[in-house]
Amino acid sequence: MMVQTSFPGKPVPAALRGGVLACGVLAAAWAAEATAGDAAAAPAWKLSGFGTLGAVHASTRTADFTSTVLRATGAGRSARWSAEVDSRLGAQLDVVQGPWSAVLQLVSEQDLEGSYRPRVEWASISYQASPDLALRLGRIALPVFLAADYRKVGYAMHAVRPPVEVYGSLPLSSSDGVDATWRWSTGATRHATQAFLGRTDTHLYEDRRLKGRGIAGLSHSIERGPLSARMSALSADLTTGIGVELFTALRGLGPQGAALAGRYAIDSKRVSMVNAGVSYDPGPWFASAEAGRTHSRSLLGQTTSMHIGAGLRTGNLTPYLGYARVRAHGATRDPGLGLAGLPPQAQALAAVLNAGLNAYLSTIPVQSTLGGGLRWDVATDVALKLQYDRVRPGAGSRGAFINQQAAFRRGETVHVASVALDYVF
Repeated sequence: MMVQTSFPGKPVPAALRGGVLACGVLAAAWAAEATAGDAAAAPAWKLSGFGTLGAVHASTRTADFTSTVLRATGAGRSARWSAEVDSRLGAQLDVVQGPWSAVLQLVSEQDLEGSYRPRVEWASISYQASPDLALRLGRIALPVFLAADYRKVGYAMHAVRPPVEVYGSLPLSSSDGVDATWRWSTGATRHATQAFLGRTDTHLYEDRRLKGRGIAGLSHSIERGPLSARMSALSADLTTGIGVELFTALRGLGPQGAALAGRYAIDSKRVSMVNAGVSYDPGPWFASAEAGRTHSRSLLGQTTSMHIGAGLRTGNLTPYLGYARVRAHGATRDPGLGLAGLPPQAQALAAVLNAGLNAYLSTIPVQSTLGGGLRWDVATDVALKLQYDRVRPGAGSRGAFINQQAAFRRGETVHVASVALDYVF
């Protein structure tokens, strides 16, 4: 069995490399045992997959609506109807033997360079140390949201996509590291407490990367009959190359510019977030609510987000409604460099830099979405969804839109229509 541990021109993080190698070592060992005729000890293998074929239309022509800012294009400016917003394909291999298990998941979806290169989403090994305690190493899903474990599996959700106002606060869905999960009960209530440590080094575009160091967090989930809930907290030191040219130029204009660069550059800046969600699903109907808060003294800003939704199940039809909102704490503009007293040539440069800084600050999301749709389970493991969203970016913010032009009117409603065919196999 051959295990690839690097991609062309891109080193694989050590924790992920260890997880993939461990998967290969375990698989080889288990295969050897099975070959030796020990049928009882043979591992259980499972290959599964999921996918979404989607199309999205947005009424604007001056920006792109998208499901995550980690896309190159979307619906609106780039295309009247876009398949890039929601379409993806994933495959997963699970291997279990005794207290050991391993998982490898690959996902193909558009990235910031417009490529559909498959990405290793999960690659980990787990050890069930006791009936209540599980340990894991490798690339692991960050357990922050209600749908953290299946946020990319459209079939597992009633809506076309998770609310971008909430889930966009943490576009990354996994990290390379370790975690421990302790399961326990109090009466009829089941608990799962998960602690995790890790890091991430993600290619964005060209030479830009998103590096997260010291990712640490705690998540607690409960289940009691139709009720489930999750509360999570996470912090990390983030560094990106976004805006590096702007901040280099600002530092060249003296102490005032250096102070602005120090305030907004995403360079080893501590980011923290807390999130809580609850879902009630007795069968014929369901309702959920989720809210979160992020804090960072950088271009990422400080935001509060929330989502509420509900739906009915009538046969193979599921109509649903939802409302989501994200708002910023603090201004999404900065007066920037003072122009008074500067030479004319320096004034012109300072004005350009101030405009560039505010363009970046406008990416701090302020947005609300009111929408609804219909899910039709057309066959086993296949669902067709139709959804309409009324999206309104807040004044001074581009919201969750990308590729905006100068003519993009913040505060103006954008109508978004989506159709998606979700399947699992």
